[in-house]
Amino acid sequence: MDRSGPQGGLRGRLRRAGARFVSRMEPRVFLPAAALVVAFVAGAGLYSRRARALFETVQTAIVSHFGWFYVLATTVLVGAVLALAVGPRGRVRLGPPDAEPEFSKLAWFAMLLSAGMGIGLVFFGVAEPLLHRLDPPPGNGGDYRDALRWTYFHWGLHPWAVYTALALPLAFYHFRHGLPLAPRSLLYPLLGERIHGWPGHLVDVLCTVGTLFGVATSLGLGALQVNAGLERLYGLPQGIPAQLALIAGITAVATISVVSGLDRGIRRLSQLTLALATVLLVFVLVTGPTVLVLGLFLDGLGAYLQQLPAMSLHVDAEGDGAWQAQWTLFYWSWWISWSPFVGVFVARVSKGRTVREFVTAVLLAPTLAGFLWFAVLGGTGLEAAGADARIVEAVRENEAFALFAVLETLPFTELTWGLATLLVILFFVTSSDSGSLVDDMVTSGGHPDPPRAQRVFWATAEGAVAATLLGAGGLQALRTASLTTGLPIAVFLLVGAFGLWRALGVDAARRGVPEKEALQDPGDG
Repeated sequence: MDRSGPQGGLRGRLRRAGARFVSRMEPRVFLPAAALVVAFVAGAGLYSRRARALFETVQTAIVSHFGWFYVLATTVLVGAVLALAVGPRGRVRLGPPDAEPEFSKLAWFAMLLSAGMGIGLVFFGVAEPLLHRLDPPPGNGGDYRDALRWTYFHWGLHPWAVYTALALPLAFYHFRHGLPLAPRSLLYPLLGERIHGWPGHLVDVLCTVGTLFGVATSLGLGALQVNAGLERLYGLPQGIPAQLALIAGITAVATISVVSGLDRGIRRLSQLTLALATVLLVFVLVTGPTVLVLGLFLDGLGAYLQQLPAMSLHVDAEGDGAWQAQWTLFYWSWWISWSPFVGVFVARVSKGRTVREFVTAVLLAPTLAGFLWFAVLGGTGLEAAGADARIVEAVRENEAFALFAVLETLPFTELTWGLATLLVILFFVTSSDSGSLVDDMVTSGGHPDPPRAQRVFWATAEGAVAATLLGAGGLQALRTASLTTGLPIAVFLLVGAFGLWRALGVDAARRGVPEKEALQDPGDG
């Protein structure tokens, strides 16, 4: 029997698959980024005690010397993004003048919210307002209003401005001027075709690793909270072994989702997650202290708007900076390290939107949705903790227990525990699969349909990094990873915002689709 035909056919298919993989992969980005990730996992895994000590030293150094820079950078980005929505620049479309949006507004918003906040909303929804009430920042009284005001500050305009600062220029350059869907494109107004050389490769490697650590931080938080939920439901013990098993299992589900693609996997999961989050939100609003919650929503919003400038530029220069390091600087660095992932993903799903529509949707809509979420869950938690000291003890002992402790005070406890646990798992999956897709696109030179084999690698790598960070220091290690990778990315975002301002000026002045080389000409703006 002649078997050469079938064998030749199999070998041919394998060769063609390998050729497609190599042709789409950008080895000068993929290989260095992958090597850094593998080296980190191996080093921190083998020397966990030394890694823990190193994490503490690095965090102290960054907070002491660069805390002011994080504060200034995020504030500048808020102002720059808001300014882009005003004037002729706001009318520029992300794509040709007749481009139509790829997704409905509901699907678009669901993907924005799932990618941009995800697990953090569920993890900190009850815990953060309550902890701000118990341990307020220096100089604050620690009442309900202040607790919500600081929570709003950490989850409001600043994080979404950071995301917009990367997503908007990337969508503009890619859909309107045909540049790669990769962070390197933000430097085109300044470097021109040199972005295709080593400066572009360096930026993409940095953003790939930053994305990985940002997503791993969220996955670590998710593992802590899923573990807490399963302990309440089924008695699963708390601890690193259980959390590592959860990361492994949910990463496998996320890998299946990311291989399924953007439309079949990620979009549907994002819409399901948003629907379940809405169900939980409405349930807590109706069964909890409704009048108090609605009043706190408006009161906290008013306090936030009134004191936004002072909070935005606040640096604890006279104190030890411990509270600001634990909260504000952790968040700012987390959002910044997360921004390449959210930015590339949001840019990918935003074709056909105008700049003004983009800024309004990406900056304002999720901010208000987040405020309502924290008012409902956080306000209910504040009221419940005032009536039951055991909730305070539970939250102080483990932040991941906060949501479940408050749901225990409402009807249908076991049902809502199950819903909350499922919600965290879904946010876990959508964060991981979206992050894997983004890393895959960036390490493929910005290709919008990158190789599936790379998606599997990055999904697995995110789970491995999250597991390594938990094993080498828990929540402290997660925070330090974000602080470290966020610092250089913050500089990159500021440079990118400056380049976009110039490029949009050129585009608005010409009222057409100029050649991409014209983006380097400041005289036309």
